[in-house]
Amino acid sequence: MSRQVIEARQLTRHFDNLTAVQDVSFEVERAAIFGLLGPNGSGKSTIIRMLCGVLPPSGGEASVLGFDVRTEAEQIKRRIGYMSQKFSLYPDLSVRENLEFYGRVYGLVESRLEARIADVLELTAIGNRVDQPAGTLSGGWKQRLALGCALIHEPKVVFLDEPTAGIDPVARRQLWDLLFELSGRGVTLFVTTHYMDEAERCSSVGYIYLARLLVLGDTDELKHLPEVTPPGARRLELLVRRPAEGLRRLRALDGVLDATLFGDTIHVLVAEEVSEASLVEQLGVDPHEAETRPIAPTLEDVFVTLTGAADRRRLAGEPTVPTLRLDQPGRAADPAVRDAEPRTTDDAPAPLRQAEATREGRQTTLTGRSTDGFTAICLKEFSHIRRQPVTLFFLLVVPVIQTLIFGYAIDTQIEHIPTVVYNLDGRRYSRYLVDAMVNTRKFEVCASVQDEESFRRAMTSGRAKVGVKIPPDYSDRIVRGKQVQVQVLIDGSDSQVATTALNAANLLGVSMSVRIAKTAAETAHGGPSRDPTGRPALPIEMRPRLLYNPDLESSRFFVPGLVGIILQLVTLFLTSFAIVGERERGTLEQLFVTPVGRAGLMFGKLTPYAVLGLVATLIVLSVMVYIFGVPVHGSILLLLALASLFVVCSLGLGLLVSTLAKTQVAALMFAFMIMLPSVLLSGFVFPRSEMPQVIYFLTFAIPATYFIEILRGVVLRGSDFLDLIPSVAGLGICCVVILFLSIFRFRKQLD
Repeated sequence: MSRQVIEARQLTRHFDNLTAVQDVSFEVERAAIFGLLGPNGSGKSTIIRMLCGVLPPSGGEASVLGFDVRTEAEQIKRRIGYMSQKFSLYPDLSVRENLEFYGRVYGLVESRLEARIADVLELTAIGNRVDQPAGTLSGGWKQRLALGCALIHEPKVVFLDEPTAGIDPVARRQLWDLLFELSGRGVTLFVTTHYMDEAERCSSVGYIYLARLLVLGDTDELKHLPEVTPPGARRLELLVRRPAEGLRRLRALDGVLDATLFGDTIHVLVAEEVSEASLVEQLGVDPHEAETRPIAPTLEDVFVTLTGAADRRRLAGEPTVPTLRLDQPGRAADPAVRDAEPRTTDDAPAPLRQAEATREGRQTTLTGRSTDGFTAICLKEFSHIRRQPVTLFFLLVVPVIQTLIFGYAIDTQIEHIPTVVYNLDGRRYSRYLVDAMVNTRKFEVCASVQDEESFRRAMTSGRAKVGVKIPPDYSDRIVRGKQVQVQVLIDGSDSQVATTALNAANLLGVSMSVRIAKTAAETAHGGPSRDPTGRPALPIEMRPRLLYNPDLESSRFFVPGLVGIILQLVTLFLTSFAIVGERERGTLEQLFVTPVGRAGLMFGKLTPYAVLGLVATLIVLSVMVYIFGVPVHGSILLLLALASLFVVCSLGLGLLVSTLAKTQVAALMFAFMIMLPSVLLSGFVFPRSEMPQVIYFLTFAIPATYFIEILRGVVLRGSDFLDLIPSVAGLGICCVVILFLSIFRFRKQLD
């Protein structure tokens, strides 16, 4: 079995024009504590994310436990632990609940999970806080809990990204004691830090600066690099009063190659010919108030020296040198050794008096004005806006969409009402009546049926808003001058459409009667038409009847549709904010390093909200029935089943938003852009039949379109499943497509 558990070769990562990691190569042995050191922004976290499989490399290759980070990332995630730089557990869950969650994510059965929780609590000594919410723990205890969650599944390798950042020295030491114990148990630890004292505790270290690994090796070997303490030089520690002032003077002295503050002392690199007494004398302090002693170089001296050499090479435009590896022969001949020279007096800053004179020369009188800083703030905000495409789209494109919808797509004038005709006569005069209805432009024949059941289905399914039933003796009665009654059934579930149809039907009956009476009088074929009692009457009597909402109460039209809009609003915002919130807190990145699958993560997020959405459906329907007095004429079970489908679809929309938005503000904007067409184009307020054809077809892509039709069908018309098949099919297709897109777009990787 190979001793190398982590291998990286020419590992590189680019973010657009930024190079975060460049040609980094190293190996980590089994049970080692490998420390990757470097300042903030040097690429440490990026390397860890690539090794954990959540960030694909732009170049090079790497493996962990023999698995390739590109092609076998999920295999790696099952065998490693990860502790992120930021506390990324769930603050509202207790210590035990966090441990249980991560144990279940890694597939531990209950018996094994309990045993592992007991072991982890004992190892981290956090057992007395097991029921405490994680968010209320102090920094040190939070890190212990995070380490416990990373160890719950007994990983072979643990990655710790600056595990001691922000905690007190005592907690840092205690955490390192835990790491030493883990290393003793055979666990390989990969630790990033910028604390030099922590680097001293690692078995081997690498130093990365400006995306490149400068040096790699054992800590003791690093300290004895010839460029750290060059031949003919030595290091001294100087204790004086007011060391900050002494530091500036020291850097200007002959023979002083470098000087750095270490607490209340100064570490000085001087030429060997400079004696300790002459150094104190040149500094101009009382010899009795100064102490000097020889010291060995520290790791900080190593990294400051190498960093300075790298900066000088970069500024000079010289080619980058390869990583200095202390375990390779011939390292003294490496170009990095030759070029890594300590700072000389030429690099020293100007004397203090020159800086003070410069400041005095450009000192100006400032006045406090209320408009101070306006330009800076204004330019900053423009920069923010320029870098947020979602904001620009929301500000510049959405208003155009709103204007088009209100000005072009929405038409409150009702025409072309879908009408079903049941013509039992079928002769010329009955066809005249149908043609006259179409010529009003208020009615549009969508179907002609030949039986009563088809006539009823056309109305209950909502395909037709008006039903015209012409009696079999219609033509005979017109010819004989007798009054004839024509039944007109009007769907009252949409009060706007129903009112228009009612008025148009009555007006048509009058106009047709006047025309027939005028024709009869001119030809003198007979007298006026008479009703069954023999009294004069209009030849055609239109008998409209309002179905489902005879009183044309607007609440019966709006409230069922409002149920659908509210359900979509609540579920959409809940789901999108839940996932985006995890992204902002960092808990989503922690989940990316676990073996949880994409579908498992997405549907695991969706299921609890689906249950809550169903409960919300029951509550809203109860308000509709008992507060607004809108009874449900159809099957409650059918309505709840289809409401569940719509809730899942709306939650899928929220998941899709969460794959597009990176922040909660962006999620809010995306959610608003989804809700806008759902309210205006779904038929909730404005009839879809009056919209231009292009936009009318677009309404079929809106899930709320189908659910509002289902609600009004079941609640008002008493529709059964057969009546709702087109709407159910449309909603089901929307649900499948949205969930597929959500899972397809979701990646267990960082951008």
